[in-house]
Amino acid sequence: MLKPLFDRNCELIGWIEPGKHIFNCNMDWIAYISRGHSWSSETGNWIGSVNELVCLDTSGKVIAWSTGSTIRGSARPARPARPARPARPVTPVGGWSNLSINEWLNQ
Repeated sequence: MLKPLFDRNCELIGWIEPGKHIFNCNMDWIAYISRGHSWSSETGNWIGSVNELVCLDTSGKVIAWSTGSTIRGSARPARPARPARPARPVTPVGGWSNLSINEWLNQ
């Protein structure tokens, strides 16, 4: 279930799917969460940690928060290793589609 994310001024800035994903207000996927850390969906770079429903920057300062969470920063978190890319799967029966993801979505 998505939860709203607010900035320091209590302005809605996006949505968080706890432990999984972060979206902006347009519902564009902007980050993913792995083992309590957030990663940019665009660059793949580590952008900070996530403590329950509170997003922290790489210095441990609060960026965004959601209701029901204790809003607090932390000491500078250790930089984690980037999650491993999954192994390339075998060719499926029938082969791969020639459509790109955008072509598939815009049918």
